[in-house]
Amino acid sequence: MKVAEAVPEFADAFGFSEFNQMQREALPALIDGDENVVASAPTASGKTALAELAICKTLRDGGTALFIAPLRALTNEKESDWERFEALGYSVYVVTGERDLNPRRAARADILVMTPEKTDSATRKHTSARYSFIRDIDCCVIDEVHLLDSDGRGAVLEVTISRLRRICDPRVVALSATMPNIEDVAAWLDAPPASTFVFDDGYRPVDLHAKVKTYNHGDNAFADKYRRLFKAIDLAKPHINDGGQALVFVSSRQDAVRAATKSRDVIAEQDIPMGARGDYDLHTDAKELDNETLRKSIPDGVAFHHAGISKADRDRVESWFKDGTVQLLFSTSTLAWGVNLPARCVVIRDTKYHDPLEGEVDISPLDILQMLGRAGRPGYDDVGYGWVVCDRADADKYRTLLREGKEIESRLAGDIDGHLNAEIAMGTIQDLDDVMSWLKTTFYYQRAQSKPDDYDFNGLRDRVRSSLERLVDREFVTTDDDLGVGATALGRLTSKYYLDLDTAHQFHQLTTHDRLTVDSILETIAGATEFDSVSARQAETDAIDNILRDVDTTLEDGNRKVRAILEAAMAGRTPSDLRSDAWIIKQNALRLLAALCEFLDQFAGPRAANLACRVEARVEHGVSKNAVSLTAIDGIASRRAETLAGAGIRTPEEVTAAGATELTRAGLTAGVADRVIGAAEELPQIDVDWGSLPDSIAPGENELVTATVSNDGGGARVGVRVTVNGVEMNEKTTYLSDRTTTPIAVFGSPTASELEYVLEVTFPELPLLPVQATRTVTIE
Repeated sequence: MKVAEAVPEFADAFGFSEFNQMQREALPALIDGDENVVASAPTASGKTALAELAICKTLRDGGTALFIAPLRALTNEKESDWERFEALGYSVYVVTGERDLNPRRAARADILVMTPEKTDSATRKHTSARYSFIRDIDCCVIDEVHLLDSDGRGAVLEVTISRLRRICDPRVVALSATMPNIEDVAAWLDAPPASTFVFDDGYRPVDLHAKVKTYNHGDNAFADKYRRLFKAIDLAKPHINDGGQALVFVSSRQDAVRAATKSRDVIAEQDIPMGARGDYDLHTDAKELDNETLRKSIPDGVAFHHAGISKADRDRVESWFKDGTVQLLFSTSTLAWGVNLPARCVVIRDTKYHDPLEGEVDISPLDILQMLGRAGRPGYDDVGYGWVVCDRADADKYRTLLREGKEIESRLAGDIDGHLNAEIAMGTIQDLDDVMSWLKTTFYYQRAQSKPDDYDFNGLRDRVRSSLERLVDREFVTTDDDLGVGATALGRLTSKYYLDLDTAHQFHQLTTHDRLTVDSILETIAGATEFDSVSARQAETDAIDNILRDVDTTLEDGNRKVRAILEAAMAGRTPSDLRSDAWIIKQNALRLLAALCEFLDQFAGPRAANLACRVEARVEHGVSKNAVSLTAIDGIASRRAETLAGAGIRTPEEVTAAGATELTRAGLTAGVADRVIGAAEELPQIDVDWGSLPDSIAPGENELVTATVSNDGGGARVGVRVTVNGVEMNEKTTYLSDRTTTPIAVFGSPTASELEYVLEVTFPELPLLPVQATRTVTIE
């Protein structure tokens, strides 16, 4: 079946001219019908074309399609691939956490591309104008729906799809690798038998021979990696000698580089016929690579691929692998989910990986099968060879996986309290009946029907009721006499920031502390449940102890390591022994700090929120407390902030007062100085006028005056607090664009000789130091 005959108006949107057998069988349901579709098919059999057919149908009908990709890296790839749709006059817009959302572009897009996490965020905020575009989805294509079985992300995908169906009820097209219970997915999504397709291995373009290879591990994990690497090279060698290629999956970016580097030595020692060192053109092209290690290894036919190298380098590596220039490629698992880069031989060297937040964990069965699915090059090989290299103790587990596959299970039960809280916070659940109605829309309920004993189907109602009672007891949810339920401010903030319920409870407790300090904030963040699985390795002990030598902390193990990383981040000096985990821990800590700022603003007031905001800025930028206010100025990074602070310029007001001449004297160029002054002027510039506040008052007399707080800069939310002799007189929070007033009572106390008034302006949403003005009234 020719593409031009089946979908003539979209012929140029496909990268080929003729559909294969699998695509032909699914095409009528996708193009001619409106029913939901579920299709499971082997890796590399052409599932992407099914997604594109569903999108074509939606566009032809004048609708909007949403494509949910399993990884953020793949959203960018789709943006590039689907320039073909752009050429036909349709707009493609990628919505990810790493980009600023343009609501107008999102609303006008014909094809939206998002990850499950970003779709979750958008559906939670669907009532806002910013995310209203999510209510207008006509077709939702779920790529790799077997991600439902992922421990970390499966529940997110599950509740997001259930929520999206309640919001706008789009047509759902779900694509999956071959799984034994795909009919459960079809039942969950209400896909009828006529539009449920199970394509077995007979549809795989190349047969797959997958086996397990064992090794005996020692006491040294580093040495074990090389034992597995030698096994991998031995398995790949005969295929390379026969003119084929090998793809070896390892657990980390660093491992990919190290394995490629070591393999060059092994290849030279074993005299494996690889590389093209005599190819002058290749040498010339390799010199254009950004990565120096790649430049050296490409002429030997060895390369590595991961998300940390530049896109230009990744593109070159992929091109060289496709044309056979690269014969041995080391990669992280990202490549298995995205780029169609098959090899005659695939070896999974690592079945475990180090997660900075979880410690050492098994690579998921889904990832294992996905990686093995890359074995065999359609059109070039009759058979592909896949190997899992593992410890003898794990051999039977992986042999069973290769023989029987992996049923897709629901992971919702692992955090049903958190997901139920999110639904209540959005207002989609308002009573106990709504709770059960929601549960019935989940894959969890479907699996419980299929496996009632494993999921305790008869006890589901009691389990959900217990979940609701826990939320009420912990003050995330309220109930009334009519069995209605509603979210508290605590519950709404917890949902907004995707917090673990225990972490949210800790944050709430911190807001009740009489004296909030930098130490108590850092201790609470480092002790968050999100960091409970962080592991502290033996080699990191000295670095952690050195950082925390003068820090009073009760944290232990991984949480203590997190505290050390946060302290080092504030100082702008992270020891090399901690850098491998520091980035991801810091990013998660910044998310938690942003949440804590709002918790404190909500429950403790603007002064507490401002302190947390300044801590957040110090962790992010690595600056001292004297320089932290300067980070609020656009164009001032950590080095410039410290330079100016060292010159005695510590606030935006002082930046504008200094002027360009003084800033250049402090080390800024003239052009930068002008831009920095302009940016500083957009921040609040506070002035306090005490009005008719007297210099003295007689004992027993009283007087009420008005102080005025003026702002000559950009507007901002502020807290205005007045104290007298250390006792709070009044406090208010307001948006200050021009000026605001506050009453001040002056009273002649017979027991005091003077009254010290402090008017303090704080910024709950900006890392600016509080502005304080002081006046003393004598009692005489």
